Amino acid sequence: MKLLTNLFQSSLGKKFIMAVTGLGLFLFVIGHMVGNLQIFLGAELLNSYGHFLQSSPEILWPARIGLLAMVGLHIWAAITLRSLNNAARPVAYDGAPTPTATTYASRTMVMSGLIIFCFIVYHLLHFTVMVDSLNLTGKSFATLKDARGYHDVYAMVVLGFSKPLVSGFYILGMALLCLHLSHGVQALFQSLGLRNPAYAPLTRKFAKAMALVIFIGNSSIPLSVLLGIVK
Repeated sequence: MKLLTNLFQSSLGKKFIMAVTGLGLFLFVIGHMVGNLQIFLGAELLNSYGHFLQSSPEILWPARIGLLAMVGLHIWAAITLRSLNNAARPVAYDGAPTPTATTYASRTMVMSGLIIFCFIVYHLLHFTVMVDSLNLTGKSFATLKDARGYHDVYAMVVLGFSKPLVSGFYILGMALLCLHLSHGVQALFQSLGLRNPAYAPLTRKFAKAMALVIFIGNSSIPLSVLLGIVK
């Protein structure tokens, strides 16, 4: 019990919570991207994948609850750590030099994280809850069915991303997410005690490479729809 209390009350414990939840969310983003990229393999495969998830509540709901818990803990840890850092650095004096040892991504982690959270809420309302007023198509995504009676995820994605405003917002959301990941993946190695100066450059390259792969992979879907490659 004392260990759990220390985990949530100490700054080191908060960093550990943020790192573990960040790792879990990073792995989810990769898995989610791989699942979504099945759109390039055709409607039948993507719709079967969607049907499997929807017909497996014993998998789907624990995953959803776990993800919500990780997002909540990650945001809480980030905000409380930022508050602690600000309290330890109370007043900035005039003429203070601009920090050069940090990157733009690291200095905007909390802000980009909160914007990403808003993007996630929109994404869930758009494609999971399927709120008709948000898809800008005048059609109901929930009524789309394929020849087998499965929910037509393929048609939903094509219809949803056929609107340039929606696709543009998704690509912007991916850019912010990947900016966040480019620093966050590096930071979690340090917070978990896995960062060594000998291979620190490798972890930086890995974080940036994965952020780029995720951006290209996820952005390729709305772009392919807009260009008529996926239709």
